[in-house]
This record gives sequence, structure tokens and C-alpha cells, in this order.
Amino acid sequence: VSGAGGAVRPTPSPDGKTLAFVRRVRNQSTLFLQDRESGQLTPIYDNLERDMQETWAIHGVYPSFAWTNEGKDIVFYAKGKIHKINIKSKDVAEIPFQIDDTRKISKAVTVKINPAPKEFNAKMLRWLQKSPNGKMAVFVSLGYIYTVKLPDGTPKRLTKQTQNFEQYPKFSADGKSIVYTTWNDKDLGTVRIASLSGKSKQITSKPGHYVNTSISSDNKTVVFEAIGGGYLTSPLYSQKTGIFVFDRKSGKRTLITKKGSEPFFAQDSNRVFFTTSDKKGEVITTQLESTDLTGNKSEKHYSGKWISNYSVSPDNQWLAFIQNFQVYVTPFIHSGKFISTGSKASNLPLQKFSKNAGNYLTWVNNSSELSWALGPNVYQQKLSDKFEYLGGKKDNKPQKTEVVFNIKADIPSSSVLLKGATIITMNGDEVIENGMILVKDNRIVEIGTDIKSDAKIIDVSGKTIMPGIVDVHWHGPYANNQIIPQTNWHALANLAFGVTTEHNPSADTAAVFAASEMQQAGVVVAPRTFSTGTILYGATQFISAPVNSLDDAVGHLQRMKDVGAFSVKSYNQPRREQRQQIIEAARQTNLMVVPEGGSLLQHNLNMIVDGHTGIEHSIPVGAIYDDVLQLWSQSETAYTPTLIVGYGGIWGEKYWYDTTDVWKHPLLTKYVPSFILEPTSIRRTKAPIEDYNHIRNAEVVAKLQNAGVKVMLGAHGQREGLGAHWEMWMFAQGGMSPLNVIRAATIDGAKYLGMDKDLGSLEVGKLADLIIMNENPLEDIRHSDKIDQVMLNGRLYQADTMNQVYPAKVNREKFYFED
Repeated sequence: VSGAGGAVRPTPSPDGKTLAFVRRVRNQSTLFLQDRESGQLTPIYDNLERDMQETWAIHGVYPSFAWTNEGKDIVFYAKGKIHKINIKSKDVAEIPFQIDDTRKISKAVTVKINPAPKEFNAKMLRWLQKSPNGKMAVFVSLGYIYTVKLPDGTPKRLTKQTQNFEQYPKFSADGKSIVYTTWNDKDLGTVRIASLSGKSKQITSKPGHYVNTSISSDNKTVVFEAIGGGYLTSPLYSQKTGIFVFDRKSGKRTLITKKGSEPFFAQDSNRVFFTTSDKKGEVITTQLESTDLTGNKSEKHYSGKWISNYSVSPDNQWLAFIQNFQVYVTPFIHSGKFISTGSKASNLPLQKFSKNAGNYLTWVNNSSELSWALGPNVYQQKLSDKFEYLGGKKDNKPQKTEVVFNIKADIPSSSVLLKGATIITMNGDEVIENGMILVKDNRIVEIGTDIKSDAKIIDVSGKTIMPGIVDVHWHGPYANNQIIPQTNWHALANLAFGVTTEHNPSADTAAVFAASEMQQAGVVVAPRTFSTGTILYGATQFISAPVNSLDDAVGHLQRMKDVGAFSVKSYNQPRREQRQQIIEAARQTNLMVVPEGGSLLQHNLNMIVDGHTGIEHSIPVGAIYDDVLQLWSQSETAYTPTLIVGYGGIWGEKYWYDTTDVWKHPLLTKYVPSFILEPTSIRRTKAPIEDYNHIRNAEVVAKLQNAGVKVMLGAHGQREGLGAHWEMWMFAQGGMSPLNVIRAATIDGAKYLGMDKDLGSLEVGKLADLIIMNENPLEDIRHSDKIDQVMLNGRLYQADTMNQVYPAKVNREKFYFED
């Protein structure tokens, strides 16, 4: 019965002569019969629920149905009711039913967050590592390298320059110098060596995209990796990539391998270690190899599934590695072939050193101790304290040192009065005509129609002001292999469209939290940036987060909290008790939990019952009825449907490519490179309007919102900035009023993130995050992208240039593609 429209839920009659099944006729799921002898197909009922062939099928794509014992009737589900149809007469009767049920629902985990403290301690200290003698540490924060004397010194800049961002620092073997790379959006990157006094020397003669530096024990050779750019960063100087060695005396640069990554030196100054990978099916094995300084005399050392980092001790006696975030140590043996290792290896002594996680492996005190870091904490453990054959115990705890780096947040010193606009406050249903907003520094101090002040006046007569958009499900890029650009076109596009706060439920941990702290400190211009960091992934992968006990779950959540997360994403944890353990761990660690909905209604419903903070992504069914509506509306679990990638049919994003000329958008084209924007938006596919299932998704969203479920905007990172407005417009397609659309895009998102004391509405005391529009979206929600200016944290930007116009005029730097 295969064919156009699909064939699902095959159910044979009692005598085996007839097969009942469901097929889509255009957009209508229809009950069919097939005569098994002749093959004749007969549609008998064309008002079924929309089947879920265009979703994941592990729970079935249409509810099961059954033949009566005599084979005369079929009992089936449709439109929230149970029906019986006679297969000959096709008469349909409803079978009445009522279910009285009581369910225990866990209280949703929520947090309260201050999104804009005046000062904060940096938590994402990238490349935090100890010096060889363990008395000093180096790290990168706010785009620059800092050193600090341990255990309680004050961090100090290594250099004084401000033209370039700095990254990938590493101590020399004698601890007297640091090799590192730099980045400049215009001039690209360099590799440099600096003494601890800050005197720096550039060793590369050509610009490039440089990462992963190391210096030989005799200080004569530097090794580094050259990668390509082309998305967030310039594509120039991306042709010659691989691992290079640089002879400091002769100045000669030699490519030793094109296939490896993460190079480093150990005891032998003439041998470079590096990592390669091998993929078989879905399993990736990473391998530790080495070559001499010419790329010859290669040797194989160790291999293991899903190992993300290797580090050989300077005396060549020990190997440390990271697998699924945890740090392990085993003896380093030369065998001439790959030795298999991993967390469960039994071929050599092996010990787990970290409790929750670790990064930035470093050997100290003549290879007798291993150091690693997590957030602002650096750990140090003697090998003799862990290995029993050296006299240690498995449960010996490492020494922990916290590096305290206090940062002052960016707060402008200014006072400005916005005068004459229609103000959609989102303080209830309040709309102020010919209104005024007085902003001092970064807060609203007065709002109304008659404000007396000697502040600078900006006349916004005829315009409309609304709160900045809070996008609670945004996947944006922050770095190219940890190289954070000085001007991120992707972030500025989002901000230009009025997205002043974004929450990313799946991002590279180091990159996103580093970028977040840089935004708070005013080092980069971007929306307020918050994230779960790397997802708590249930499937087997480099980023797997195995959860088989409450202790496992607490460990994973604590490691994320240590680096700056207030939320985590529970992603594809396959068993319900695993997801419940994560929820309980969230209660203990005071974090919120957003799950991956996964287009599986049964999972969505038990996520609600179990107390997840919200459901991310649309539920896949085309309609809901009283059972789902009553359950969800009596919970505290919120809903971020991301209609832009709506499940159950064509994504909402496709609708806007189909029906509008996206590549001509006057604001979008200012920020998105044509080679990224045009291929998707010009060569687009078309479909009849009735085929766009996101409209059904949106109708469900409106129904839930009307029942009291908190609904938020999440644009999923699709179509930079403009996607947030598409999401708003799709809410309206489902029946939401413009005011309720704006509520979902602003105050309800702020409530969801626990930030409504400071964000989401225009009220006295709240942060000055707002959008100034040329048209009023209450009159037509499609006016929402007619943006003139955006204010973030009291700083006012012109939307079509992202030049700051107040309190001081500051022109943004050019994007690499503008020339």
C-alpha cells in the first residue's frame, strides 16, 4: 500500500481479508481499506486528525484503531473523540466517553536572575592553567590574557595593547614566557611570545587564523595550528591550514601535517604530539600521534572513543586525557602502535582525577602533579595521591584554588528623555499616547506624559516604543574555534532587529559564556547573552552527559553552574527517570531545566508533569483538546514553540521565503553577507498556503496562551534578527492579538528567564532596553520590523547602521564582507 500520501498504522481485519490504514490525501489524513486479494483501495473516512508522518515516528504517527470482533466496524480516534464506522454503510457514530483523573504534577523549577549586576566575578576563564611550578596561573577573560599569582593574587593584564583580542596562551617549560595568538577583525591573527613582564614579540609574518600554541622545552621551537575562517571571521588566509612549527632562530615555518589538531610538546623538543580522528559509523575515535619537526618519523601512541583532549607529561611518563568532560590519567607507554584507552580501560592503571569535569590540562612540579580547570577554579592533584601502586587512594581529593576576577559592568553615565512616542509598556495592557521615558544611566527613572527634566531630549514624535525583544531560544554563533570576533555581524543583526536579550539553549560552553561576560563589560556590542552552554546530551558523543543516578545529574548541573549557567538543557536523555534526576538536581543546585521537546508528544506531556521549566519546540500534533489543555494549564511549565522550525509539516521559516522577498529586506541586508543570505532566500521552494503546518501549531499556541500557559518567543537562530519578527507574525497567524504577541515576545520571556524584575516591560526601575519603531505594531503586527533605533542598557543605536548615537557617537567597525 505504499504510495503518494504515505501508508501508516496498518491494521488487518479479523479474517485477514481487509487491511485498514491511514493515508494523507493532500493535507487530509484519511482512513482507507485495501482488499487484500485484489488490492482495491477504498477511502471510508476523510476527517481524521492530522497524522504525524512529517515528524519522528518512534511513538507511532497515528493513534491505533481496532476492528470489532465481527469485522463489521472499525473503532478509531479523531478530533478528540472516539468513533465507530461501519465499513459497508460508512455510517459513523460517536462513542461517548469521559475520564475523571487526578495527576500529581511537580512544581516547575524556576530561578530568579539579576541580568545586569553592577559588578560580577568572571566565571568563564578560558585556558586557565598553572605555570610549571604551580605558583602562577594564566587565563583569558574579556578578550585579553591575564596572569595571577596563586593562591590569592590579583589578576593583571599580560600586555597593554588593545588593538587585538588575545587567546590560546600557554606557558613555556621554564615558566618565564607565554606563547599565544591574537585576533583582529581587519588584520586577522598572529602568533606571539611574551615575557611575564609583558614584552611581546610577533613570530608569524603572515596574517592567519591561529589556535593551539605550544613551545618546546628548549624554547627553540613554537608549534601552532592554522585554521580557516569565512563565516564570523574573514575568509582570507584560509588556504594553507594544518599544524606548523616555527624555528625561532632561523624564522623558518614548516607545515608538518594537514590532518592533525591540538599540537603540543612534551619532553622531546624535536617531537610534536597532535590529535587525529577516525570515524566508523557514528563512532569517532581520537588518536594521539607525533612526528618530528619536519613532519616525518611519525609514531602512533594512544586511541580512544570520544576523547577530546590528550596531554603527555613533560617527563613522558604519564598521559592525561578528557573523555565526556572528565579528566583521566594513565601511564604513557611507547609501543609503536595505538594503545586503546578510555574511562573503562583495563589494560593499564587508570584513575579519574576530576569530580565533575575539567579542561586545560597542565603538568606541574616536574610532572609529579596534574592541574586542570573548571570555570574560575583551578585544581591540582599529585599522581602519588591517586594511584594505589604509588601509595595513594582513589578518593584523594585535589587541591582547589579559585581565581577571583572582579569585573565592573558597562553602565553609561548619562540622562536622556525620549519624548512624544506611543509607548507600549507591557505593564499589563497599558499604552501611553504621546508619552515620555526618562532614562538615567541604564535604568528607566520615570515614564508618563508630563516629565520635567534637564536631561538631553530626543524627539521621537510619531514613533512607537516597546520593550526590547526577549528571545528565549536562540542559537547564535559566538566564535570561530574560540576566536571571538571584535564585531560580530550575527549579534548586531539580532540587536538591530530589537532583540536585546537572548537565551541560547545549546551553545559551546567556553565561547558563549566568554562572549556573555564580554558583552556585560562592554567589550563587544551584542544583545544580553545567556545560555545553558553545552547540552546535557543523552546520546553517545563527545558531549555525552551520562545520567544514571541523582549524583550524576548533580555533578553535570554543578559543572555548568561553575562556568556561569543558570539553566541547563536536558537533551535526548532517553529514560524518564534520567530526566527526573536532572529535574531534582536542578532543585538542589538552583538551576532551571529546559528540555528538547523532540517532536514527541508523549515526552512533552511527561516533561510537563515532571516540572520542567518549559517545553522547547512545538508539540507535533495538529490540534489539542481538553485533556492536554487542562493538564498543561494547571502546571507552571511554559512553552517556547519555535514555530520557525515548527514540527509536523513545513517549517514556518519556509513560509517567509515563499511569500516575501527576504533577500531584499532593507535591514537584514545591512548585516548578513550576501553569500549566506541569498542562496536560501532567492532560490526558495513554494507550497500552497494550506500546506504550512506552522499555522496549526500557532493555533495550538494561542489556545494554550488563552488558557493561561506562559508562551514565549524563540526564533531558534533562524534568519538573524528577522526570525524573531517572523515568530511574532506567526503567533498572530494562529489567532493571537498584537498585544498578546508582544507579551510573548517581551514580558513573558523575561518571566520565564526569572528576569522580569529588570526586563520585559517599560517601568520605573527596569533596564533601559527598548525599540523605537516607525510604525505601530498594535495596528498591524507586521509593522514590528520597521525599526528606527534600539536602546540597550541605556545606549542608543541607529538600527540600519548599529552606530551608537547616544550618549556618545561611536561608529561601529566595518564587517569583513562590506569591502
